[in-house]
Amino acid sequence: MMNCIEGLRVVFGQMDQLLAQLSPQAYTCPLAVFGGSTLGQHFRHIIDFAQCLLRDVAQNAPVDYAARTRDAHLECEPTQARAVLAKLIEAFEDADEHQTILVRADFLSIDSEVQRPVVSSTVGRELMFVHDHAVHHLAMIRMGIRAAFPDIRLNPAIGVAPATLRFWQQ
Repeated sequence: MMNCIEGLRVVFGQMDQLLAQLSPQAYTCPLAVFGGSTLGQHFRHIIDFAQCLLRDVAQNAPVDYAARTRDAHLECEPTQARAVLAKLIEAFEDADEHQTILVRADFLSIDSEVQRPVVSSTVGRELMFVHDHAVHHLAMIRMGIRAAFPDIRLNPAIGVAPATLRFWQQ
C-alpha cells in the first residue's frame, strides 16, 4: 500500500525526470499556450505549495498556500528546481501523515480585509493536495511541451491522474 509521502515521491520523481530533459532556454521560454508564462513558472508554482506545507507544519502554524515565496531562481534554472525537489522529498520522509494541522482557506476575494477561515486537516491530506496539485500542473506543462517542444520525450504518466492511469490499463 502506497502512503501519501510515497505518492508525492513518485510525482516529484516524474518532475525530476522531466526537468533533467529541459534546457534553461526551454524552461524559461514564454509559451503562447500559457498566455506567455513559462514551464519554469509552473514548476516553481508546484514547488511553492510543497514548501508552504513543509514550512508551516515545521512552525506549527496554519498552512497558508497563499503565502508562497515565489522564488524566481526556481523559474530560471531547471537544475535549481531539481535540487529543491530532492530536498523537499527528503524533508517530507519523516512527516507524520496523521498529524492534525490547520489550513488557512483562500477563496475568491481580492479584498484584503476579508477574514480567511482556518480549517482542520492532516499532514497526509495536505500531502495528497500537493500531489494532486502537482499532477494538475504537470498536465499543463505536458501541453506546453507538446505545443512548443515536440521533440522532448514525455513519460506517458506525467500529468495524468492515478485513477486515469488505472482506467487506461483496464
